[in-house]
Amino acid sequence: MSAHSISSIREGLAAKTFSAEEIAREALAFAEAENPKTNAYLALSPERALAAARAVDAKLAKGEDPGALAGVPVAVKDVIVTRGLKTTCASKMLENYVPPYDATAVIRLEQAGGVIVGKANCDEFAMGSSNENSAFGPVRNPMALDRVPGGSSGGSAAVVAQGTAVVSLGSDTGGSIRQPASFCGISGVTPTYGRVSRYGLTAFASSLDHIGPFARSVRDAATLLGVIAGRDEMDATSAFSPVPDYTAALTGDVRGLKIGLPREYFEGLASETGDRIHAAVETLRKLGCEVVDIQLPHTQYAIACYYIIATAEASANLARYDGVRYTLRSASAQTLSDMYRLSREEGFGAEVKRRIMLGTYVLSAGYYDAYYLKAQRVRTLIAQDFAQAFEKVDAIVAPVSPFPAFKLGEKVDDPVSMYLSDIYTITGSLAGIPCMSVPCGNTSEGLPVGLQILTKHFDESTMFRVADAYERASK
Repeated sequence: MSAHSISSIREGLAAKTFSAEEIAREALAFAEAENPKTNAYLALSPERALAAARAVDAKLAKGEDPGALAGVPVAVKDVIVTRGLKTTCASKMLENYVPPYDATAVIRLEQAGGVIVGKANCDEFAMGSSNENSAFGPVRNPMALDRVPGGSSGGSAAVVAQGTAVVSLGSDTGGSIRQPASFCGISGVTPTYGRVSRYGLTAFASSLDHIGPFARSVRDAATLLGVIAGRDEMDATSAFSPVPDYTAALTGDVRGLKIGLPREYFEGLASETGDRIHAAVETLRKLGCEVVDIQLPHTQYAIACYYIIATAEASANLARYDGVRYTLRSASAQTLSDMYRLSREEGFGAEVKRRIMLGTYVLSAGYYDAYYLKAQRVRTLIAQDFAQAFEKVDAIVAPVSPFPAFKLGEKVDDPVSMYLSDIYTITGSLAGIPCMSVPCGNTSEGLPVGLQILTKHFDESTMFRVADAYERASK
């Protein structure tokens, strides 16, 4: 699949070089053969994939438009529900849960001709920065098998980097798309909050959760976002803002654009990452961009702010997993209180428990005002920083992570160090603005580095325009 793109598959189908079913069978076979190396898939879906592929072939035979994603093998993160196909959230708590409905993003994927080949591994309930928190084993980075792929959407990034899917869907709460994209050397997009329906996305932190695409090219990422974006009556937080043709912005011309360089994102940045980011900025300057130094003064409070708001919302959202309904129920429980306690003890992993306890604490009587309310006020200040910056610049560029992919097990016993790996991505999430990672070279060890591009609300077109121009220039 690594040789394929969305456009190459469409062209091949049109020329009858291959059928959608042949592509689906090739993707399934490749995924089955390669998955033992990375553990990127939790489950493959051959019956669903082949049925979708045959539907594409049938439309082509009738001369009908098969859709923007016709025959394209897609992976879906296992926190996004899929009817009739297990959605475990990489947790023992939902190990046997089979949803009775599809997420809106999944429906739109398949309506556009996409072929879902399987469910991608992730950190449990999307909580983590390394994909080591999965109850079904960690994902390994295809670029270096002794390294993490990033988290929480590590499986979704790994399948695209490995070539077992052409594109995939992940979710992002504080950097869970951009950081894995950076670590795996592909493109990953966190759209504006509300741009893509969250209906069918298992909730972690409802005011921060996004669904977004992974792809090996900016064009493929733009195409996939165009398919899944748009208002959805099933999600009250989805925006009414019209969805433009994102691929129309991919002109390669960025002359005259003002690019902001936030001082706070470069202080203390290691040279192995910083040198690549500065080189990318210089490339944009040569392409005709004006580079402007800017300040985002409340960045220093972002980590604390995020881990109060996100854990508080997680505590509320995960209260439903109590052993009563569709979750694991402890077999050793003798009383009702035992059932609640033991089911959650046995069903949740250590990181999920940690975040539930943190969130419950900051929401408790006497601490709500001191922590949660104050964090919400700081979040507003962070959003205002970006709003003021975008009065002066068209886009902001920054690192995605302070470092490239780290070794499996390196940070697993140090939660604070793990949390700090998201220091550059959390601010965009708190502000709800569109941001993406695009590859900008490798370190001396051959590990990928990602360039982060951020734009104002609902201006994904400018974000893609900058990313595409850089991608063309860096090839």
